[in-house]
Amino acid sequence: MKTIRASLIGFGAVGQGVAKVLLAKKDYLQSIGIDLRIVAIADSRTAVIDSEGVNLAAVLDSKKKKGVVGSEKISGTDIIKTIDHELVIETTPTNIDDGGVGLTNMLAAFEKGMDVVTSNKGPLALKYGELIETANRSGSKLKFEATVGGAMPVINLACDTLAGNKILSMEGIFNGTCNYILSRMVEEHASYEQMLAEAQELGIAEADPIYDVEGIDTASKLVIVANVIFGMNASYRDVTVTGITRITPEALLLANRDGYAIKLIGEVNDGKINVAPKLVPLDNPLAVGGTLNVFSVQTDISGPITITGRGAGSIETASAILSDIISLYKN
Repeated sequence: MKTIRASLIGFGAVGQGVAKVLLAKKDYLQSIGIDLRIVAIADSRTAVIDSEGVNLAAVLDSKKKKGVVGSEKISGTDIIKTIDHELVIETTPTNIDDGGVGLTNMLAAFEKGMDVVTSNKGPLALKYGELIETANRSGSKLKFEATVGGAMPVINLACDTLAGNKILSMEGIFNGTCNYILSRMVEEHASYEQMLAEAQELGIAEADPIYDVEGIDTASKLVIVANVIFGMNASYRDVTVTGITRITPEALLLANRDGYAIKLIGEVNDGKINVAPKLVPLDNPLAVGGTLNVFSVQTDISGPITITGRGAGSIETASAILSDIISLYKN
């Protein structure tokens, strides 16, 4: 049995999802030889530390009832620097301007030779090359399946399952919020503003949805995919981005009558990265509805391969984090 001591930095929706998944899968992890102990958890205000492993159920209860994880006044970065452990699970919010605290946490972990599993898109969308180089230099591993497709295994599909294939191009829907809004606008013959409000009421859209609806979230994910799959060493600033805020119900209905849907499509083709609303035939695999995401690649050997799944949600994203942890330590 391999004992892995880990910190969980960031305890919002995704961090709490990770805690719930680890509780549910504790016996399974041990059955494959992984004794994963979370020795520290930090949110934006407090922390809890226990070298024997924190009580995840108690921390979830504290967060729900009190809004904090514990009583310790230590930052996530300081936990990484001072607490003895091997793995950092980094789930702080995405910052696309400068990478935010997530970038600081990852670099601090690599300085100590720690592995990192993350759902945080910002650092990878801005500093992918630097992070990979720093991790390699320190002998650390960096896994980030959760940054792109949630429960939809985009990176593992391209890099592992399709190993040996040359991927020629890729396209897909990478934002469930936008897809939900566009789908509902057609169903209800309603405006963007009305369906955004509905998505916010249901918790599908954030109170400030700009990252989603302006295509920023999709662009960030696309950069990560482009760098991993195509070796482009691109950053967010290399993406041409158009969001969905100007799409009218009239345009959607007209497209629908002609046999098309309008979807926010991200694509990498001929060394270019683009995010924009596009007409998609209704019988095309990309024409998924609701909050579903879809990822399609064109390969030289296998031809077109398309997968569909839930790209958002705390448990779905946590499932990708769990998969990355298992891939690091199972063998």
